[in-house]
Amino acid sequence: MSTVWVIFFVLLLTVVLDRLLFRPILRTMEARAQAISSAKALAERSAAEARAATEEFERKTAAARAEIYRQMDEMRRVAMNERGEILSRTRAEADEQIAAASAALQRETDDARRRLTADAEALGVAAAERILGRKAS
Repeated sequence: MSTVWVIFFVLLLTVVLDRLLFRPILRTMEARAQAISSAKALAERSAAEARAATEEFERKTAAARAEIYRQMDEMRRVAMNERGEILSRTRAEADEQIAAASAALQRETDDARRRLTADAEALGVAAAERILGRKAS
């Protein structure tokens, strides 16, 4: 009969340990395993979203950089055109001033030649009158 009691207590102890110890431990272990797997899934999803956001940022940054370079090139082209126009206008003004100065110099030279010619004739006549002692005709 003692064997029956041992078997009975072993079965009773098995049921009690199963209900009070093993099942709660198994439930806790399963809950932790589920929490770990959900945390891993969340981490993987977050990493994928972060990679996508980084790629989007890089793409937008590259597009913005390209737009800035395009605008800089456009501004440089406009500035070079304006520089060329200003240079052309300045050259034209300088050419006009040189032409005006040349014309004025030519007129002054012609006037000076006429005066010198007239003065030379007057001096020649005066010298001839002085040398001859009479009025030259």
